[in-house]
Amino acid sequence: MVVMEQPDTVLITGASAGIGAAYADRFARRGHPVILVARHHARLEALAERFSREYHVKTEVLPADLTLPTERARIEQRLAADESIGILVNNAGVEDGAPLTQTSPDAVEAILELNVTAPSRLIAAMLPRLLARGHGSIINIGSILALAPELFDGAYAASKSYLLTYSQTLHKEVSDQGIRVQCVLPGVTRTAIWNASGALADIPERMIMEVAEMVDAALAGYDQGELITIPSLPDIEEWRSLDETRRRLLPELSRYVAADRYKSDIPEDA
Repeated sequence: MVVMEQPDTVLITGASAGIGAAYADRFARRGHPVILVARHHARLEALAERFSREYHVKTEVLPADLTLPTERARIEQRLAADESIGILVNNAGVEDGAPLTQTSPDAVEAILELNVTAPSRLIAAMLPRLLARGHGSIINIGSILALAPELFDGAYAASKSYLLTYSQTLHKEVSDQGIRVQCVLPGVTRTAIWNASGALADIPERMIMEVAEMVDAALAGYDQGELITIPSLPDIEEWRSLDETRRRLLPELSRYVAADRYKSDIPEDA
């Protein structure tokens, strides 16, 4: 008798709408049990009912505001203890395009709490268990603004730059221990956040990707084993060339002597 292995359960944050809901749909369609995390309980329940009906997979709802330490701790504890959870999708995030010169310290802290602290803590909670069992996946949803901070004001791009470099470092540390890491860098995507801000009205249609298109491309990159996935980039060699240029700089970035351009010419008779 052949025993079919149960697919890993996938925990998805920010799962009530947009990119998170699309990820939940795609993983449920693939036969994975899913755990949906977001603040909007009613939306999560509606998604859970649909996934159970259409895909016949176990779906669980865990309402939580990941900016609140007590609520976030419940999700951390679940990730640390539940052996069935093998895939984490860090999608929850907030964008705020207000210029740094017009942003309060509390507003900046709120962005960092959700975009930086929450994914870092969730990964840290889950990682020891994944390493012990020798397999699992972590998917971090970043932004192309990690590569182009000039295109957006405020702290948002910086928070997504953190996710990019965090993912690269994590991959270096765990890839040879059976843990897969992917960082997805979407461009402008037609989500509720963008619609609510009214920003889409000022962006050409050719630059706006639909959510389903983005998530399907990101999952194709996941299936191909990509570390960095840029869904809208036509030629992946452009990213590889940029990354290779960065790597060539490494031997020159820390040396015992400052570069000549920083040396003042001192007259011989001084």
